[in-house]
Amino acid sequence: MIKKILISQPKPTSEKSPYFEMAKEFNVELVFRPFIKVEGLSSKEFRQQKVSIVGHTAVVFTSRHAIDNYFKLAKEMRMTIPEDMKYFCVTEQIALYIQKYVQYRKRKVFYGQTGKIVDLLPSMVKHKNERYLIPMSDVHDDSVRQMLEAKKLHHTECVMYRTVSNDFTEEEVKVFDYDMCVFFSPAGINAFTKTFGTTKNDIVVATFGPSTARAAHEAGLNVELEAPTEKYPSMAGALKHFLKEHK
Repeated sequence: MIKKILISQPKPTSEKSPYFEMAKEFNVELVFRPFIKVEGLSSKEFRQQKVSIVGHTAVVFTSRHAIDNYFKLAKEMRMTIPEDMKYFCVTEQIALYIQKYVQYRKRKVFYGQTGKIVDLLPSMVKHKNERYLIPMSDVHDDSVRQMLEAKKLHHTECVMYRTVSNDFTEEEVKVFDYDMCVFFSPAGINAFTKTFGTTKNDIVVATFGPSTARAAHEAGLNVELEAPTEKYPSMAGALKHFLKEHK
């Protein structure tokens, strides 16, 4: 029986999170503890890429981490972001976050609805003369480059931040007594196996995303739940169904 679950993400800020409702409904203890954390590149590291931040007229943001590190690096390198810089964001929530650094003006901020860059392409094509800068994590594939090249958009990809292990303390290792662990990235799997090796392979594991599932299987973990699925697109929904089936 599942009584205590470790969720490898930050604790939700909203009291209406489905995770909290799930904990009450199934009488399970949910502990939120990220296995990875985001670390920004130093200005010295960024300069090695030989990318000019102000040499571009538009920026594409896929996360708040991208926004934070874009403006942090610009400040460290004493670069003034032009007033007419355009910002393309994958969601409205991320677009609104820009207000932390600059005055929000609808005429220069564009956003999508799905959280994916493909949803931004129509807006970007309408501004095809812009020079786009794409801040990214150190872990990424070529899909963005291929999409923008297919539309003949002038762009530059650059790494501004990276994911690193959020190592467990000795005390956390000693009291580790979970029945189930939920993972959202291959990096989370790596952080877990780095600490516990094969000593926790009997714990029930849930994964989100095909690459996370693949990493978990390759690590020899006991994967019993994989999301998303057509019926359960979110991990919360998939986990709720799993708990209902394993009362």
